[in-house]
Amino acid sequence: MSTQPDLLYSEEEEALRSAVRDLLTDRGGPAAVIARTESDAPHDIALWKTLADAMGLAGLLIPEELDGQGATHREAAVVLEELGRAVAPVPYLTSAVVATEALLECGADDLLAQLASATTVGALAVGLHTAPGAPFATVRTERGVLYGELTGIADAAVADLLLVPADDGGLYAVDASAVTVTPQVSLDLTRPLATVTLDGAAGRRLGDAEPAVRRALRAAAGLLASEQLGLAEWALTETVRYLKERKQFNRPVGGFQALKHRLAQLWLEVVNLRAAARAAADALASGEDADVAVAVAQAYAAPAAVRAAEEALQLHAGIGMTWEHPIHLYLKRAKADSIAYGTAGAHREALAELVDLRAP
Repeated sequence: MSTQPDLLYSEEEEALRSAVRDLLTDRGGPAAVIARTESDAPHDIALWKTLADAMGLAGLLIPEELDGQGATHREAAVVLEELGRAVAPVPYLTSAVVATEALLECGADDLLAQLASATTVGALAVGLHTAPGAPFATVRTERGVLYGELTGIADAAVADLLLVPADDGGLYAVDASAVTVTPQVSLDLTRPLATVTLDGAAGRRLGDAEPAVRRALRAAAGLLASEQLGLAEWALTETVRYLKERKQFNRPVGGFQALKHRLAQLWLEVVNLRAAARAAADALASGEDADVAVAVAQAYAAPAAVRAAEEALQLHAGIGMTWEHPIHLYLKRAKADSIAYGTAGAHREALAELVDLRAP
């Protein structure tokens, strides 16, 4: 008989949140992110090194015997909430969650130790739009080497190790120096996409691709909801703060009844999003009903996060439309996240199958 999960944050999780938030605040917050998106290096590698190495967050999901932290998806979710709140341009989700989960499924202990020690950034070479369980593109194996092109690969530009699915059913570890990475135009400037081209690249077969990719994408979709929660909470908090300060007809704009109603509705959606995200993280940690919890979380999270960002943009009025204000970063991340690891519609369809409520 299953017990009711405790979705409240533990003292350890709150301490982790505080440490990550303090670090991100010290690094300049969203204003620094805007400046970075205008440069040739959108990823903040120095921030990643601090998160991954100094704080040990790259190895949260990796067992202690492999130099990891031996923590659970609940702790990883707290980190992703804060990264979402700061739209931090670091490869945490793609390396510390997606690539890590794929390697855990394959039992690649040596590579996991490299990811845990932050000496290596990993990326699963599957398009960011791919839902758990959906078909994914593969490359061709020929005489022991790999040929082909894979598109929409998130954070490939900073990866040292690529995990590449091939047409023989295997998942191959490929050194990033052996492939060509071509940047793609990305709506979300803080999580750039790229095309990965393999032309006779050597690879090491780690195991079967299908279960590894499925496990990695399920964890990605479930924990993405926590990133979307952090984003939505920032949008709500900043909008409330702005409307309390902004005055019209000599009174705070936030005092107008119509705006109060919009903010109240948004608050309810964020509260529900928190419940769904926490349930998904807890289910991934326990392994109980994880498929259902992840599908529920993503069916709800994507539209809620987009709505929070859109409301923030509208309620900030003219200032919200400027490049200098960071709202556009959050709206772009929310829109990109809404199709990452499966759309809300794809997850609703998956949920219908899981609970046997398919449409006629």
